Amino acid sequence: MTTFSELGLAEPLLRALNAKDYSTPTPIQAQAIPALLEGRDLCGIAQTGTGKTAAFALPSLDYFAEHPAPLEPKTCRMLVLSPTRELASQIAVNFRGYAKYLQLKIETVFGGVPVNKDKRKLAGGVDVLVATPGRLIDLIEQRALNLDWVEIFVLDEADQMLDLGFIHALKRIEKLLPKDRQSLFFSATMPKNIESLARGFLDDPVKVAVAPQATTAERVEQYATFVSQREKQALLTLTLRDQDIERGLIFSRTKHGADKIVRFLESAGIQAAAIHGNKSQPQREAALRAFRQGNIKYLIATDIAARGIDIPAVSHVFNFDMPNVPEQYVHRIGRTARAGASGIAISFVNDEDERSYMKSIEKLTGVRLMQKPLPEAFVEEAAKLPKAAPRKRGGGGSGGRRRGGPSSGRG
Repeated sequence: MTTFSELGLAEPLLRALNAKDYSTPTPIQAQAIPALLEGRDLCGIAQTGTGKTAAFALPSLDYFAEHPAPLEPKTCRMLVLSPTRELASQIAVNFRGYAKYLQLKIETVFGGVPVNKDKRKLAGGVDVLVATPGRLIDLIEQRALNLDWVEIFVLDEADQMLDLGFIHALKRIEKLLPKDRQSLFFSATMPKNIESLARGFLDDPVKVAVAPQATTAERVEQYATFVSQREKQALLTLTLRDQDIERGLIFSRTKHGADKIVRFLESAGIQAAAIHGNKSQPQREAALRAFRQGNIKYLIATDIAARGIDIPAVSHVFNFDMPNVPEQYVHRIGRTARAGASGIAISFVNDEDERSYMKSIEKLTGVRLMQKPLPEAFVEEAAKLPKAAPRKRGGGGSGGRRRGGPSSGRG
């Protein structure tokens, strides 16, 4: 079995890994690190939780350890693009941990905080910059950053980037990057539109993949309960009261729905918090901190907000709303059963459209969800719900290592 020391990483990195008690690479790390140490471009299919951040961080930091260089003002030597603030923050934390014994400047920039604060971070230049696309474009437009000195470029969670509508920003960024660079591209799925995007960034890449993209964690028990959409709140309340849940992550398809779940749970005496795009950065950080520290047991999240968040010991995942994209189910339940632990995923399935979603999920994963009956007190709890307002009639509605300084050519 390969160890990190056998991969030939620089001594300061091995010391940092030893401090974290990491000795054996994950499959994607074992596949990716040797190729990246040789300077190859890489295209990786990997889901959250596979160790892909270390797969691109360690060889990049190894390069910086072997090739120190003075920083140019308003530049970065390595650029990592991330779709969300939470994931960008988590990546930066991981980089700082691995670079503990290296003298490197690592910064992160994203929306939701004053742009002048980010300008000050970049004034003297940085070694590693982790950024969301929107804020990166803002800083470039305001002449606070130029990408001429980028030696290593990473695009992480490419499928989520496209879901969030960043395609035009990504194409613009690609044109600003120097041709003489190493590029790494990661996505949980690789449909044709993602492949097309990857070709614009990569040059003769090594391709790595870990676990079939439809694979769900073997240690997750997967259940489904059939219930009307209106009565899901009653089912959730009873489930959270009766089960011995250490820490539960509850998925809502919409931001409004996430807030509604929080209000209902709190009215039932169950503490919870929500994270989604309408929350300010301090609100999101406070909710995550309370969840990690155990001050609240339940976090309600949208798919976008939850992507990439590293939360240990999530014992249960609840699909309050079934995802209409089957691969999203795989991402969701991958939040539990991490680091050798077991987990439970419970899906609330309505009769209107979600049975078809469930069939698509079962077809993709090859796993049949076990049916979980409604709890005994469900009828009484459902009777407490406010009556649904009658629908109004009428119309309306709307429907090789390529490093160096600035390159004059731009793709």
